[in-house]
Amino acid sequence: MSTYLLSLAIWVPIVAGVLVLLTGSDRNAPLARMLALVGAITGFLVTIPLWTTFDVAQSGMQFEVLAPWIPRFDINYHLGVDGISMLFVILNAFITVIVVAAGWEVIGKKVAQYNAAFLIMSGLMNGIFTALDGVLFYVFFEASLIPMYLIIGVWGGPNRVYAALKFFLYTLFGSLLFLLALLYLYVQSDSFSILAWHQQPLELSPQIWIFLAFLIAFAVKVPMWPVHTWLPDAHVEAPTGGSIVLAAIALKLGAYGFLRFSLPIAPDASHELSTLIVALSLIAVVYIGFVALVQSDMKKLVAYSSIAHMGFVTLGFFMFSAIGVEGALVQMISHGFVSGAMFFCIGVMYDRVHSREIADYGGVVNTMPKFAALFMLFSMANAGLPATSGFVGEFMVILGAVKYNFWVAVAAATSLILGAAYTLWMYKRVIFGAIANDHVAKLADVNKREFAILGVLALCTLWLGLYPQVFTEVMHVSVNELLNHVHISKIQ
Repeated sequence: MSTYLLSLAIWVPIVAGVLVLLTGSDRNAPLARMLALVGAITGFLVTIPLWTTFDVAQSGMQFEVLAPWIPRFDINYHLGVDGISMLFVILNAFITVIVVAAGWEVIGKKVAQYNAAFLIMSGLMNGIFTALDGVLFYVFFEASLIPMYLIIGVWGGPNRVYAALKFFLYTLFGSLLFLLALLYLYVQSDSFSILAWHQQPLELSPQIWIFLAFLIAFAVKVPMWPVHTWLPDAHVEAPTGGSIVLAAIALKLGAYGFLRFSLPIAPDASHELSTLIVALSLIAVVYIGFVALVQSDMKKLVAYSSIAHMGFVTLGFFMFSAIGVEGALVQMISHGFVSGAMFFCIGVMYDRVHSREIADYGGVVNTMPKFAALFMLFSMANAGLPATSGFVGEFMVILGAVKYNFWVAVAAATSLILGAAYTLWMYKRVIFGAIANDHVAKLADVNKREFAILGVLALCTLWLGLYPQVFTEVMHVSVNELLNHVHISKIQ
């Protein structure tokens, strides 16, 4: 059974998405919603055995599947997960359930198509996290753009077409350079196996070119400064579900690419160019933090905070220490919970007032006390409060930065101050004070569905914040093996 788990994680949500599409018009919307929820929950359930049966002492790939796809070019349907990728498969499946539930009452038009897009995208992104063949990875990597493009372009805001095109063109440009790097590696190794590429010896010069090609592709996805400008536009125009998936999962694809491709395939180039990545990461952490401070749109503020938080991730990767890489991975998981919750909270208010402008709110605690309490928890987690998931990853990365370079650690630590400044200032203006206007006076507190979604995300945020070892023990051996490979290659 274990050999089929990864295929089930990919194809169950995709098949469910196709079945939801077959329900047709909005006359069958209740059936489409129910099918989508059943498909999302089933997709999540089939990923749970990945965790419960995962051998934390083993560094190699587990649950492997290998079948010929295009034998002439040695292209295979090759899947597997290690301690780095397994958690993201589960996180992706979990967030899909949240997204389907989040759009239950809000989406009234093209309901089947909306839910199908998320289910199909969920399967494709699980394909990215599990693919061990270069062509298979690339197919999933590119195909995942299509559902998100449609989600923004069809169900988004007034400037949705502009935002969707910008998102698509930015990521497509990076992907073309990525494809060239894959073809070069195939010529050198006569194989599309990613694991074979990890062992392929390359001179420094081709490594640098390969690393730069990977960097552009993955930097756009993360997104890193200065190729980050598509993200705020995409978030502002995307529907709530689109923003949740974009922040919680899609941004992780680029960061994951660094660990699966850049570091193990071009280890010498990774060392040579690490200063560049550290500098770009610190700019994202500090400069983007100041940019977030001046935002008047709540969604745009949280979008910029996502860029700053992902700066911590790339910083952690390129300090080449176990605590830095593990801290970055914990930050990725935490960001999945916290950013997803923040965007859902903003969506809850937008559904009632139809505005994301901070100035249109004030005194929300008076009419929505349950919501205000939950929103406070996620705001604190976004600011990195101890005992929440937001603190653990940032603390580990800063600790790794102290060992790497004290002044890098000082610059990174400013994120804790800036994060508290822009998040809590937004919270104070929106939630506290006297009731600002009639719209706020008429607000109804969260219903059972919204409370359940926020409650589950709150439990996950506290779980990771209070007991992170459950997560770090899974990744520890795989991270050490990756770093040993990078360091040994550097020594040789």
